[in-house]
Amino acid sequence: MMLNFMDKIGDYNPQLLREIKGRLKVFPVAIACITSLVGQLILFLYQLREIPGEKYQMSGNYCRIGETYKQQINEIYPQINKLQQQLSVLGKSKNYDASAIQSLTQQIDQLKTQERNINNILYNQYCPLNQIDMQQWWRDHWEYIFLSLTVIFVFTLLVAGTYLLINNLAQEENRGTLNFLRLSPQSETTILTGKMLGVPILIYLAVAAAIPFHLLSGRAANIAFSHILSFYVILAASCFFFYSTALLFGFLSRFFSGFQPWLGSGTVLIFLFVTMQFASSGPHLDHAAAWLRLFSPFDMTAYLFPNLFRRYNWQLLEQIQFFYLPVGKSLIGLLVLSLVNYGLWSYWVWHGLKRRFRNPNSTMLSKGQSYLLVTYLQLLLWGFTLQSAKNYYPFYPSGTSAPAYSDLNYQVTQNFVYIVFFNLLLLFGLIAILSPHRQAVQDWARYRHQNISRRQGLWQNYLLQDLIWGEKSPALVTLAINLVIVNIPLVIWILVAPYLKILQMYSNNSLYWLLNEVGRFKIILGVVLFICMMMIYATITQIMLMMKSSKRSVWAIGTVAAAMFLPPTFLGMLNLHPETYSTLWLLSSFPWAGLEYATTTTVFVALLGELSVLVLLNLRLKRQIKIAGESATKALLATS
Repeated sequence: MMLNFMDKIGDYNPQLLREIKGRLKVFPVAIACITSLVGQLILFLYQLREIPGEKYQMSGNYCRIGETYKQQINEIYPQINKLQQQLSVLGKSKNYDASAIQSLTQQIDQLKTQERNINNILYNQYCPLNQIDMQQWWRDHWEYIFLSLTVIFVFTLLVAGTYLLINNLAQEENRGTLNFLRLSPQSETTILTGKMLGVPILIYLAVAAAIPFHLLSGRAANIAFSHILSFYVILAASCFFFYSTALLFGFLSRFFSGFQPWLGSGTVLIFLFVTMQFASSGPHLDHAAAWLRLFSPFDMTAYLFPNLFRRYNWQLLEQIQFFYLPVGKSLIGLLVLSLVNYGLWSYWVWHGLKRRFRNPNSTMLSKGQSYLLVTYLQLLLWGFTLQSAKNYYPFYPSGTSAPAYSDLNYQVTQNFVYIVFFNLLLLFGLIAILSPHRQAVQDWARYRHQNISRRQGLWQNYLLQDLIWGEKSPALVTLAINLVIVNIPLVIWILVAPYLKILQMYSNNSLYWLLNEVGRFKIILGVVLFICMMMIYATITQIMLMMKSSKRSVWAIGTVAAAMFLPPTFLGMLNLHPETYSTLWLLSSFPWAGLEYATTTTVFVALLGELSVLVLLNLRLKRQIKIAGESATKALLATS
């Protein structure tokens, strides 16, 4: 029967069968199962050592009679305070009444004596066995066992599974067997899915051995089965995303050699620790980076099991919105939000996986896919930015509310840093990913040079399509399109944002300064300056990647970094402040510093200067590509 089952697995996914046969040996399986069972036993015995017995103190949380004494003490404290206040008033009174003061003093002493007697009973006597609430004790400690296993599952599956997958890819690369997998007739999805299911199979086995105990403890703690099932779904989705990302990291980080698995799993470990701390202190998901927090399963886990972190405020998670849609109002909405976030990002990761698996030198994304990715990120950033939040305007009197349009402006300005940071990270990532190296551009240029005899109009149309969609053509047009996509929402907000008189009472408000002092038209010119500057960086990168040196990637990174950071550094060192030398700052990588102090004419001049630099760089790049194409064609003709 087992052989038939293994044959069916082999027919469905040969790679999975290969991984299973290599790992499901008797000794490793026994070690995994024994480790899991011993861990469960230790966790249970650790809790059992705290079971109340004959020497359980009266002040313990599970002593019923102790609660009565605690209530009596809580009633005594206000009486003592009241009598002490009366005594203080009588002591300051002109009509000094010694008998009244003596009476109050005696009453205070009696109450303090009563308090000491009760404290002596609470902290020096043991609770009778028949007064211990054993049912509540077992419920709480079963819950502790359940929550401990929950956290162990998350760290074990995500950290250990990530390490095993990256390490397996590194071993396959070193042995040379990864190239055999690339040449096999199996699809990329079949091979990579087999890796994800088969490589961490001992981890799956250890966790599966603990699931019955996990379910038992959860039901004993009166935790809803729907919440337990929802946790399993979230955990499976997070495993799929992290494992897919781990495989992609393994394909991209071959230069790290044996350090790959430690770097990948260590990054996941740090991410889980940080997000666990965020979840324990209360989730603040009313910002544009909320999608990044949703990669961690801890926020949803703490929502499902509120006692996981005692300080967790699950009501804040309920207020999360996406384009003002109240997705956090129900468990189903939050579950769908998390699964969609995992699913869509896994979709993009798998695009890169499939391309890099068959051809390690190909880009992770095609140009067409980059347009969709940039658009998707803008939807995420602006969707989580536009949320209706309470207490946005503390300067409004109680009982009144700010106008709806001021909500929009305040939210955008509060999330502007997130929007800029993630977009810059994506844009520089696309420059690195989409910019082809010398050999690819040379092949493309040779093909273009051989087909130059076409009609000029048809050739120009073909060339434009190739620059927008082609795999080996330079990515400058593609990056320009992505820059336009990134800046469209920002420009729309600048155009439709109303002048807010309410903000005039705060002269240092960034929104008031941005819209009313600098001016909308000048801000739009600043956006165009930013686009030109990014295009200059992209062109410099492509020029450096056309070098014959094997270190051209290092040269590209170094040159772009120097162009970004050296000009503002020198301006700062020479004390050339933006107030006086606004033109120089407009030509640097931080044009926003000089935008406030420059006139519209000055901004135009700076823009023309950047456009001139961009044109000159592109002319040089065009000349390099033409020479590369001609030389490649001559070399091909010579060999033929």
